[in-house]
Amino acid sequence: MTYLLALDQGTSSSRAIVFDAQGHPIAQAQQELTQHYPQPGWVEHDPLEIWRTQLATARQALAQAGISAAQVRSIGITNQRETTVLWNRHTGQPLHHAIVWQDRRAEPACAQLREQGQAEAIAAKTGLLVDAYFSATKLQWLLDHIPGARAQAERGELAFGTIDSWLIWQLTGGQRHVTDVSNASRTMLLNVHTNQWDDELLALLRIPRALLPEVLPSSSDFGRTAPELLGAAVAIGGVAGDQQSALFGQACFKAGMAKNTYGTGCFMLMHTGGQFQRSNNGLITTSAAQPTAQAQFALEGSVFVGGAVVQWLRDGLHAIRASSEVQQLAQSVPDSGGVMFVPAFTGLGAPYWKPDARGTITGLTRGTTIAHIARAALESIAYQSAALLQAMARDAVAAGSSPVSELRVDGGACVNDLLMQFQADLLGIPVVRPACIETTALGAAYLAGLSCGLYANTEEIAHLWRAERRFLPTLPRERAEELMAHWEHAVRQTTLAP
Repeated sequence: MTYLLALDQGTSSSRAIVFDAQGHPIAQAQQELTQHYPQPGWVEHDPLEIWRTQLATARQALAQAGISAAQVRSIGITNQRETTVLWNRHTGQPLHHAIVWQDRRAEPACAQLREQGQAEAIAAKTGLLVDAYFSATKLQWLLDHIPGARAQAERGELAFGTIDSWLIWQLTGGQRHVTDVSNASRTMLLNVHTNQWDDELLALLRIPRALLPEVLPSSSDFGRTAPELLGAAVAIGGVAGDQQSALFGQACFKAGMAKNTYGTGCFMLMHTGGQFQRSNNGLITTSAAQPTAQAQFALEGSVFVGGAVVQWLRDGLHAIRASSEVQQLAQSVPDSGGVMFVPAFTGLGAPYWKPDARGTITGLTRGTTIAHIARAALESIAYQSAALLQAMARDAVAAGSSPVSELRVDGGACVNDLLMQFQADLLGIPVVRPACIETTALGAAYLAGLSCGLYANTEEIAHLWRAERRFLPTLPRERAEELMAHWEHAVRQTTLAP
């Protein structure tokens, strides 16, 4: 019984990975998730499809590994964060599609909070900026727009959860309504200093307390699976939001260590230890995955469109047939030919926070080809991430800390050597790719392993981390600064005129 099962429920797919005790992936399964776009700026998922695909991949991964559920020591869950589900406690049925983290429908409610002067009080308690990205105003929208929902919620008939809570509810047969502190910290309802739901925030946003799950450390007893689901009752021992889970899986346990995940979006986190550090540069403060009750924090910057720009090249522009073709197309030209692509399809996240920005491609000439646009699209991922690290560096210096000395990377797009080299060139520090790039799932597995005693402490886990390749910067700093200046100029052109 030395296996760990990680359930990785992401924005574009549900995955399950079986790991051995050394953190090596033994088997995995994946199923894509249907994206629903009811209106411009709205993004939804079917919660029942999330559950079906996640259960199916768990069964497939166990079968592929040739093991039974009885050989799994513990399950770890990691998930797309902020995505909001509302369901009936008696039937287990969702009342509406899940509202995905990318969805912007709650922006008017956020604008109202900002106009009321609530932004500073909310940030002081939660570490978050008031934005439609977070769960609270999504939940408020559901309560206000589903007939009878608010009355049902006040009677205690409904449950709210981020995706981890929804999956645990289903896995335990409705026995546990829980979440972990890292996911709870993304709702804009948790006081991250106390790790308790905040009564003043609940009153401000008109959220009945009866809706909310119990908040636990990230390595805890989250319940056991119903035996009929996987063939045996298995402990659920680790839960963390995907980005905090990746930080944990990258063994970034100390203040000043940072990682960037290149997925649908890009998410950069820098561990700040037990210090709640506010950003003056457009970043948010978030709870890191917490193995114990002791508070741990990180500074975070979120890029809304990272790898999704490659999907757009494939599905929107039909420039490529498969995402894997983008590197070859981009490498067919020596540079982007002066083209800048700002993929602000759903606004710009950190450090800009421009919800009204829209995607732009600038610098086009008669000599521009689809290869130049593909290269500019890839480079946009690195530019956005470089802007995040520069913001983190300014915050670190202001706090009297050392800037980040290397960036650990993971996620699907980190296998792209062209992108990783360009990232190192822009940053001027090494970009380090680990031997196991499945660090989001690995972090959840490690948290589960800690809870069941497979690992004694985080030091033991840190010794398991291995680098696969280090990308060293080769571009003169002056040239890198010129390129970043061109990028910032392009960003300024993304806001639509009134």
